[in-house]
Amino acid sequence: MKEIEITSFKQVKRIVDAASQCEKEINVQDMRGSLADAKSILGMMNLDYSSPVQLLGDDPAEVEVVYRSILQ
Repeated sequence: MKEIEITSFKQVKRIVDAASQCEKEINVQDMRGSLADAKSILGMMNLDYSSPVQLLGDDPAEVEVVYRSILQ
């Protein structure tokens, strides 16, 4: 699990692009408890980004790849 603050649509797009390259499931959870598939732009658009969100996944290495894509 990684926690990150999302401040732009560009960052959301980077998450979707990076997660789409992952073999395992990657999810993003907002502080309200809503969960979205990180590979789904529509799901990602439904989250609340007013607080940091959490990146969740079965493979810690893939979660790290997605996390690093946001920091670019």
